[in-house]
Amino acid sequence: MSSGDLDALLRVTSATYRGETPPDIAFGTYDGAVGRLVLAVSGKGVVACSFEDEHTVYERVMRHVGTFIGPDPGRLDPVRRELDAYFSGRLRAFTTPVDLALATPFARTVLQKTMAVPYGTTTTLGEIGERIGRPRALRAVGNALMANPVCVVVPCHRIVPGDGELGDYAGGVAAKRHLLTVESRS
Repeated sequence: MSSGDLDALLRVTSATYRGETPPDIAFGTYDGAVGRLVLAVSGKGVVACSFEDEHTVYERVMRHVGTFIGPDPGRLDPVRRELDAYFSGRLRAFTTPVDLALATPFARTVLQKTMAVPYGTTTTLGEIGERIGRPRALRAVGNALMANPVCVVVPCHRIVPGDGELGDYAGGVAAKRHLLTVESRS
């Protein structure tokens, strides 16, 4: 699907429900301190807050969550406001519900433990492995974190390898460093 195709599809979807039933999945973007994040919100919560391109996220959401996707500021704006507050250091914990429908069962387990890592702290891949009962599954834990479909909101940036380095991050090391810096200043 080309950029023009996705834009046209979102315009048609928007026109289809204008004044009627909103889409099942609200879809849009957020431009913030770490670059563009692609957002998708289902009836259960934030299903994507991703550094991936819009087309990739759109296709994945359409394949795994639902096909009636379109802009819906009423459902996207609360997430955007929380992201604004987080990046300005005024928000320590997201209150918007999370929908991990795009994660594998193993990744859901890892991400649920990741959500328990307190603001302003870090933990290691090994500690997350211990918490899920898989202490030697460091690579699998790392892969689950890199595939996190709800970056920032599910704070995979707080997980480090344990060797003193920052480790990889879907948004890049500079984005991870920025997120940890935001949290260390608050």
